[in-house]
Amino acid sequence: MRVHHLNCGSFSSALVGRLVCHVLACETDAGIVLVDSGFGLADVADPTGRVGKYAKLTGARFRESETAVRQLDKLGLDSSDVTHIVATHLDFDHIGGVADFPNATLHTTAAEEAASEQRSSFREKVRYRPAQLTPRPTTHTYSGPGESVLGFSGAHPIDGVRDRIVLVPMPGHTRGHAAVAVDTGDRGWLLHAGDAFYHRSTVAAPGQVPPGTAGRALRVMEELIAVDRSKIRGNHRRLRELNNQKAPRVRVFSAHDPTLFEELAAERG
Repeated sequence: MRVHHLNCGSFSSALVGRLVCHVLACETDAGIVLVDSGFGLADVADPTGRVGKYAKLTGARFRESETAVRQLDKLGLDSSDVTHIVATHLDFDHIGGVADFPNATLHTTAAEEAASEQRSSFREKVRYRPAQLTPRPTTHTYSGPGESVLGFSGAHPIDGVRDRIVLVPMPGHTRGHAAVAVDTGDRGWLLHAGDAFYHRSTVAAPGQVPPGTAGRALRVMEELIAVDRSKIRGNHRRLRELNNQKAPRVRVFSAHDPTLFEELAAERG
């Protein structure tokens, strides 16, 4: 499997500094599988209508060149070959690009789909934007006991993909948030942890505090927008253990840390 690391949405603000939207494009026997999709063409054309006014508070930048569909074009890949999009969750900065791939099936947890449809709290009204999933794409949801992957129980291999891409439920940031594990073979596993953590220091060493004002602001923001803070802290602990184990080799990264994105893009570019 060949994996491309794409930044499909940039943020820049005095409060939290520079952030990215880390998307994976996996070339598989079943076509191209995206893990998250960042912002899409329609978001770029109408940011307020699609995403809402709150995106401006985080310094979101809407650039056509950063959309997944345009980056696939640049790589010489056909966007019509995108057959599956596996979402860590359905926040506006993770699924805006889904509309650019109308033939793809969207995969998410059943809990996340329910949260995005019900939008029963203020947090959920802000984070889930119905316009981004209108018309509703073909969606496959996962629930139940699943299997054990990388020490996590309840994991679900993605239906229709023979290569090992696995949805790993990890609620806390949202009701149905998940990580996505990708088995790259000899190069080990990639674990896209979505928004289970923001800053790389979280999984680097026990008790490490993000450096600088922006790092500390990220930690505060992470707690404020989480639906279950106790689960966030448990996720941190488990991801830190996984990131620091010797075998199997697992590269743990989050959706928004620019340093982790740049390291992995350089390694596999």
